[in-house]
Amino acid sequence: MTERLDFKQMCARFEVTPRTLRHYEYIELLTPEREGRARFYGPREIARMTLILRGRKFGFSLEEIRQWLELYDADPEGRTQKLRWIELAESQLAELAERRRHMDEAIDELSALRDAVREDLGS
Repeated sequence: MTERLDFKQMCARFEVTPRTLRHYEYIELLTPEREGRARFYGPREIARMTLILRGRKFGFSLEEIRQWLELYDADPEGRTQKLRWIELAESQLAELAERRRHMDEAIDELSALRDAVREDLGS
């Protein structure tokens, strides 16, 4: 039997708020099946949600995630999507490395300032 989640189950499974899930639907990252007012998420939507949250964790914008997901719809074998993923990953890795460099500089500067103030208090 294929997995099928209702709205509440989807929120619980992915630990997202109803507002977040509705937003992903509104911007058409997810398209659940509808039965009256009820929404149901099948394997495709569950897989897409997994990829969306992974992309967000890595710092990708929703637009970048959308473009990447749309490539799969155009090429179900996934070659185009995988090539684009490599490009996105390389770009994001460079961005994260730059952020890390800035964070390391801030940590070093803050540590040095803290140490100087401690030393001043000890005098």
